[in-house]
Amino acid sequence: MSVKVSVVIPVYNPGEYIEDCISALLRQSLPEDEYEAIFVDDGSTDATPARLDEIAAAHPNIHVVHQESSGWSGKPRNVGTALAKGEFVMYVDNDDWLGDEALERMYRYGVENGADVVIGKMAGKGRPVPVELFRINRPRASVSDAPLMDSLTPHKMFRREFLESNNITFREGRRRLEDHVFVVETYLRAANISVLSDYLCYYHIKREDASNAGFQRFDPVGYYGNLREALDIVEKYTEPGALRDSLFRRWLRNEMVERLRGKRLLNLPEDYRQEIFTAIRGVVTERFGPGVAAGMQPTQQIVAALVVDDRLADIEELARWEAGIRPVGRLDSLGWHDGALKVGFTAEYQVSDQPMTFRSEGGEDLLDPPLAEETLARIAGLGVSTLAPVERSKVDLVVRERSTAAEFFQPVEFTRERIPVGGDSAFRQELRATATVDPETAANGAPLGKGIWDIFVRISSCGWTKEARLGSTRADQVEDGRRGALSGPPHRVVLPYWTEPHGNLSLDVDLATSRIDRDVKVLAPKDVLVGGGRVELPIPVEVDRTAESGAVALRFKAAGVAAVRTEGVLTARPKGAVLTADLPDGLLPGHTWDMGLGLPSARRGKPRWTPLPTALLIAADGTITTGAAGTPSVAPAVVQRPAAPKKKSSFPSRVAGRIKRGLFR
Repeated sequence: MSVKVSVVIPVYNPGEYIEDCISALLRQSLPEDEYEAIFVDDGSTDATPARLDEIAAAHPNIHVVHQESSGWSGKPRNVGTALAKGEFVMYVDNDDWLGDEALERMYRYGVENGADVVIGKMAGKGRPVPVELFRINRPRASVSDAPLMDSLTPHKMFRREFLESNNITFREGRRRLEDHVFVVETYLRAANISVLSDYLCYYHIKREDASNAGFQRFDPVGYYGNLREALDIVEKYTEPGALRDSLFRRWLRNEMVERLRGKRLLNLPEDYRQEIFTAIRGVVTERFGPGVAAGMQPTQQIVAALVVDDRLADIEELARWEAGIRPVGRLDSLGWHDGALKVGFTAEYQVSDQPMTFRSEGGEDLLDPPLAEETLARIAGLGVSTLAPVERSKVDLVVRERSTAAEFFQPVEFTRERIPVGGDSAFRQELRATATVDPETAANGAPLGKGIWDIFVRISSCGWTKEARLGSTRADQVEDGRRGALSGPPHRVVLPYWTEPHGNLSLDVDLATSRIDRDVKVLAPKDVLVGGGRVELPIPVEVDRTAESGAVALRFKAAGVAAVRTEGVLTARPKGAVLTADLPDGLLPGHTWDMGLGLPSARRGKPRWTPLPTALLIAADGTITTGAAGTPSVAPAVVQRPAAPKKKSSFPSRVAGRIKRGLFR
């Protein structure tokens, strides 16, 4: 069978980090004879070369090339591409790894849509990845109708024939931004680009030692010299005008303006700030016309104008103000409705722990930064707008899995509220929202996977996009709605809980933690009702009122006796649910039977048991009462003498039968 995908991995001294990369490649759902992995060892001096040879010897679809160090990733990628046999080539860094079904899904998606480039959803562990790009699947995308320019790393799948016929290769040698040059050319020459957002394909990892190449301090002159090469590609394949300006805007915004804002600038040594500023100014004044900066947010336009005017000191003053800006959210309501968690919240920006304010002047809303009069006058003199487009402010709620950093936007409805502050002209803005988190569709239409999903509020307003955890500030009534729910099928528990010590809101999906134990252990013996051969007790877990009740289990344990269990059902109630189950055979008199609750787990395929603080106390005569778990046996076990032959049943079984008929309560 022909190879569908060739995975090319440049390798240089990854140490233990390459093990996750190798394991993920070996776990791929695509059959081994349909993909290959080509590791190009670029002169590693650690134990990696021997490790790769070992893996290649055991797996015929794993290949290793050893070469002298070239100093960067470009040449190893080119060497691997030249050896590739696959219909598509996928580039992976040796620090990163793929989702288990990434190759199969991306290949199928690319073939279905006739794509030359396939971009799979990314998650960033300690490093940024595109967000807006992956809101939805985009089977047919281009730089003119999708935020493709947010993603210029090479961790994508490319049709090999497309690369070869257009002679698209990586620039070689020790250089920065060689991936920008490569990716932008593919974007501008591809017949179609497809973005797959409903499966997490690529995990982009920051090493704990921060030794990834992209995190090293760089030489500004060389860096921005390499950036000019990417601009050259844009000029080669586009005409002057709005499209070219929008593409250039990506580098002006991300690689220049954003490096000169807030803490990112202030954390740099002063001499290094000047080096970067000088190099940036050289590119801006040489290559960018006025239409490039004009499309940015007002705050970004201000920085760009100050760059052109050679005013680093004013940029630093602006950065000190921006460094104090942070988003805050207040959780107003929480509760389950028709199988989905409704999250009501209010969000706004603060500056130095006070609400951010704006001012109205001449019918326009303006930014109100506390800058020196000279700085404000200079900004005005540059003709830069200080408009505050608060009418375009928006807020999102994002769920992010803690171990993988997979994140998904949730449906949100919100309103913008203007609140006067100290007079007619000043005001603050609150965003009041309700988000819907449906565990069965929250992952871009797919169910949330097992794990801990942290809840974030993301505010986009006036040129800032920042996020914060939600829950530590909350209304008093919110706790009343914080309970788990039985979701599925297959059935599993989804539990909102407060993190420690900060008290933020997170979701435990499919009993990934033991948090459910805390909610269950508040049940008291008085809450458990026994009669008619059945046991009934409230459970702090909701069930969807539109679906059938989900089966759960009860287990009974007594000292020196085999445990017994029974199946039960959950029935919806206004708050939580009620569990009803038949008492099982085998509950011998004269024992204290500690109870355990078995909640369903999709990943386990069997119940996950939680001890209850309640026990059934069955006296020697069969009378049943409830008490605290761990209570000593209520009476010595009854010793039965051998029964006469004509008697068919033993005393314990007769008692059990009477219990089931409801004669003892």
